[in-house]
Amino acid sequence: MMPKHAAPTDAEDRRAVPPVICYPTETLPKPDLALYQAARGEAKPIHAVDVPPRDARCFHVEAGQFFRISCTEGSQVGDLNLWSESDFSERFYSGKTRALHGTHVSTGDRLWSCFPYLRPMATVIEDTLDWYGIDGYGGGVHDVIGTRCDPYTGRLLSGGDYHYCCHSNLTRALAQEKDLPLHEAEAHVHDVLNVFMCTGFTRDTGQYFMKASPVRPGDYIEFFAEIDLIGALSACPGGDCGDEHSSDAARCHPLKVQVFAPHAGVLERWTPPTRNAYGGAHGI
Repeated sequence: MMPKHAAPTDAEDRRAVPPVICYPTETLPKPDLALYQAARGEAKPIHAVDVPPRDARCFHVEAGQFFRISCTEGSQVGDLNLWSESDFSERFYSGKTRALHGTHVSTGDRLWSCFPYLRPMATVIEDTLDWYGIDGYGGGVHDVIGTRCDPYTGRLLSGGDYHYCCHSNLTRALAQEKDLPLHEAEAHVHDVLNVFMCTGFTRDTGQYFMKASPVRPGDYIEFFAEIDLIGALSACPGGDCGDEHSSDAARCHPLKVQVFAPHAGVLERWTPPTRNAYGGAHGI
């Protein structure tokens, strides 16, 4: 939309004001990546889940274990939800993760939980797509800026119903895993980490865009579980999201989740993060 108001005489001066990082992270507790990676080196696979195309599956990871999301057969993106195993009200908070680490996450970044917990749920310890960086369009991989494809937006934009979008896939998977009615499971589904998805914002209109993911079979992103987790991963009906987002026509592939357990005693100096220390008075 064209602006209705003329720029003031000092418009360029106002635009030239330098930005300030909202949340400097120098005081954040730093993950001990060397410890995590040493523990991962001798960890043994204990469980694996195959996620079919245009569907989702749940998986469980104990605090101190590792989980890997892999591209196995063809370029494919996935939508990830995480909850505390013991309390579903604690779930992944993509907005605060974005505010702390940026629009896309990679090795050393953490996935944070919602208020009032606000603690690390998982830490990225390996990312075979870390070479991608930010491309000439402003796109990057593993974003925390998108939400998830869903039937409500689909109905709004197209007037039709599509039931195998990531929101619905995650809802079905959680309902089946926890034996919940669909409406109860849906209330727990939340904004995602878009695993392998290549996204950004256009520089002229500021619109969210997607482009074909650079992921190939053999690529993976791996996490250290900071607390006991239940996760749900959807293999997006957009495939590599290079053309269509929710579609039966896009070429789609499965994804794999593997869980690894370290040797006993290797994480002796590590302790799970505690709930945020803010007391909740809110000025009262």
